[in-house]
Amino acid sequence: MRPVVTAVREIGRVARADTETHRHLRERIVAVAALSVVVDLACAVLVFVFERHAAGTDITNLGSALFFSSTQLLTVSSAMANPLTTPGRILDVAMEAYAITVVASLAGMFGAFFHRRSDERRAAGGKRST
Repeated sequence: MRPVVTAVREIGRVARADTETHRHLRERIVAVAALSVVVDLACAVLVFVFERHAAGTDITNLGSALFFSSTQLLTVSSAMANPLTTPGRILDVAMEAYAITVVASLAGMFGAFFHRRSDERRAAGGKRST
């Protein structure tokens, strides 16, 4: 079977939680995604509070604060200036540390998933589940 078709089927199995391994991965991805949305919104409010009155800041409203926090958490560089206040800079570093932690956690989740799927396939007598 072609790798793309296999990958699409496996994604569907994760979405449906066909096996314990699929359910395990789905629950963790949903938890990380939900937590990241909450962290993003909280950071947007905080960066707005910290930066809104700083002279020369690019963060002048909640929309720009949300854009800034989202790009930081996605580890995407934007044209916005770095925070100017000390609390804003500390928050910026914390957001970047969170983003790196999430990426590393996702890598670990997928590594564990692939390992468990290999074990499941071996236990099934070498048959590939599709």
